Formats: sequence, C-alpha cells, structure tokens
Amino acid sequence: MSIYKPIDSKREEFRKYLERAGVMDALTKVLVSLYEEIEKPEDALEYVRKNLGGITEGTSDMELLKKELAEAKARIVELEARLARHEPDEIAN
Repeated sequence: MSIYKPIDSKREEFRKYLERAGVMDALTKVLVSLYEEIEKPEDALEYVRKNLGGITEGTSDMELLKKELAEAKARIVELEARLARHEPDEIAN
C-alpha cells in the first residue's frame, strides 16, 4: 500500500496547486455556464475554449483590432507602392 501513497500525495498537491492558481474555479464556472446553456453547442470543447478565462468578453475588441491591423497593413502597402513610384505629395494624405 505504501507504493500508492506518493501518487496520492502528488495528486493532492497538484489539486491544491490548481485551486491556488484559480484553475479549478475557472473550470467550474465555464462548465456551469455550459450546463446552463439552453441550446447546447455542437462543439462543447470549442465552447470551453472560447469561454475559459473570459476570452469571449474581448472577442469584439479583438475583431476590431484585427480589422484595424488589416487596414493599416493595406495602407502600408499602398504607401510603399507610392513611394516606389515617387509620389511623395500624396503620401502625406
């Protein structure tokens, strides 16, 4: 029986670590949220990924930032092309 004690103590130590780090609470919240969903999502794992840690709260901000980044990259390409054609007066606008 003494062979199994170190494994149990390691598991208990790991469980305490997860509790201290807030992992258990975060997992519990997302699982309760999934349980309370009226219409269960097809992909439960994707639901957990999206909702773990409040990631969904910043999704609209992230989409806006991605759009702004794409626009900025397109503007850089446009300005580099103008610069290559020597159109400096239009670059300032």
